[in-house]
Amino acid sequence: MAHNPHAPRPPHGPQEPDPAGSTQMFQAFVNDETTARRAAPAATPPAGPRVGLILGVVVGVVVLAAVAWLALG
Repeated sequence: MAHNPHAPRPPHGPQEPDPAGSTQMFQAFVNDETTARRAAPAATPPAGPRVGLILGVVVGVVVLAAVAWLALG
């Protein structure tokens, strides 16, 4: 098991790593993640930019078709 320098240590006596230190840190991380997710729910993206992108692509294809028709016609 990896040595955890942030684990709590007894004030004196043998300096052995706390076996529950990594579990406590992991539990704090998990609790923080669930709190963050609950605080900021995922928002749905607005449909405006997507519609604009589709219209831009359609206009671009029409312009290219017109240029090709004029060049080849």
